[in-house]
Amino acid sequence: MSLEGKTAVITGSNSGIGLGIARELAKVGANVVLNSFTDRDEDHALAEEISKDTAVSAKYIKADMSKGEECRALVEKAGVCDILVNNAGIQNVDPIEKFPVEKWDAIIAINLNSAFHTTAAALPMMRDAGWGRVINIASAHGLTASPYKSAYVAAKHGVIGMTKVVALETAEEPITANAICPGYVLTPLVEAQIPDTMKEYGMDRETVIREVMLARQPSKDFATVEQLGGTCAFLCSDSAAQITGTTISVDGGWTAL
Repeated sequence: MSLEGKTAVITGSNSGIGLGIARELAKVGANVVLNSFTDRDEDHALAEEISKDTAVSAKYIKADMSKGEECRALVEKAGVCDILVNNAGIQNVDPIEKFPVEKWDAIIAINLNSAFHTTAAALPMMRDAGWGRVINIASAHGLTASPYKSAYVAAKHGVIGMTKVVALETAEEPITANAICPGYVLTPLVEAQIPDTMKEYGMDRETVIREVMLARQPSKDFATVEQLGGTCAFLCSDSAAQITGTTISVDGGWTAL
């Protein structure tokens, strides 16, 4: 499979899942546009590294995904968007009656509204090109729920609903829209949490991973950013041309329970 000549715009992609997806799409030939809300030398260096390693075009564009106009400007500045990966997201954990209103607003804006704005800007480009892929990184929490995560669960359920609408609106075109629903993914941020969690529970690394962090993930193993990137690459392939409007769970059996 080759995505040579295609350009992928990946939101929230200067670290973690988004960066992993960008690297995997670049490996199969896609030009990539990285994004976050910062504008540091190291952000641009990531794009340079990907370009050097894979010989594709890679660039970094700053845009704040909490602001609708910046979401749309990201796609416009990219100039072309054959593949849109809506990955940007934040989290907060609190009971509903104590959930900070500003946290609710920020989570809905970044995790849900941004995907609306980028998709609205990208679809005309895809139609002009005669091909497109919209891939929304939802979550196991887009299919189920956990206490104290009201905004995140609401946003991820909303992302899946919007994915279905986009798929129906493009059903007779060579454009697909799907959502990937990860469970617990081993990112640098998660890796950094393991030592503190070991201290909190007085457990060794393996036990705290199996019994605490992956308590709801039956495989008792993390998904990896490379696996999520590979799933994105598959959804961009010809083999996935009739896969649209659905979810693909990469959650070690979480949503099978």
